[in-house]
Amino acid sequence: MSRVAYVNGRYVPFARAAVAIEDRGFQFADGVYEVCAIRDGVLIDEEPHMARLARSLGELKIAWPIGERQVRHVMRETVRRNRVLDGLVYLQISRGVARRDHGFPAANVKPTLVVTARALDIGKYEALNQKGVAVITQPESRWARCDIKSTGLLANVLAKQAAREAGAFECWFVDRDGLVTEGASTTAWIVDEHGVLRTRALSHAILPGVTRGEIGPFCRQLGVNFEERAFSIAEAKRAREAFISAASFGVLSVTKIDGQAVGDGKPGTVTARIGKEYWSTR
Repeated sequence: MSRVAYVNGRYVPFARAAVAIEDRGFQFADGVYEVCAIRDGVLIDEEPHMARLARSLGELKIAWPIGERQVRHVMRETVRRNRVLDGLVYLQISRGVARRDHGFPAANVKPTLVVTARALDIGKYEALNQKGVAVITQPESRWARCDIKSTGLLANVLAKQAAREAGAFECWFVDRDGLVTEGASTTAWIVDEHGVLRTRALSHAILPGVTRGEIGPFCRQLGVNFEERAFSIAEAKRAREAFISAASFGVLSVTKIDGQAVGDGKPGTVTARIGKEYWSTR
């Protein structure tokens, strides 16, 4: 079956979907996006994803192209038309089409809305989680407002490519103080040498990951000591366990950092419990 995309009020064949050449999303990366997992045809963590979208739009002063309720309907309809049971739905909103100029266009310029959906090989991530994945690290090179889910992702793209070239799955950014911020497309976590689950506290330096936000509340009921406290690369390499989280796969074990094994080099039990609990509560 051919894929279908939604573009500014129309469902069109994916191969023919297009936006104007002077769309500010294309010219300036002047836009935001969200990615929501689909399991058994259901949108996972829809409410926090939509809340984050609203915040990103507000921070960039971009209006909703249509009402939020209509956006939700378009997401579901795009999933339905593409017959996706397990996968991802991608939503992007740019400031719209206007003559190329750095300043904002006139207020009557309507934002662009694009929505797509695709199937995902869940088994691939399950297999990766069984053995764990490797990450590399590199100095932070992104802009100062990583809390906005902007489409301006060039630094993330370069970091992800560096990871691939190194035979790793992900790259963790490290700030000037030597502390991990987050991954190129994931949240970074460790279970430190004292058994404390740690991830960096929310700030402009990191994206408020939806999966990250869902994990914290149930740690106490699992008996896991959880702290929002940044960690260094040295602490990560001394950690008992490490993992990454993202909407596409939930939780994924990290067993190697910059070529050095984490703990015993195998996926950890705390990580496994957190991953199981996350999906059991969706």
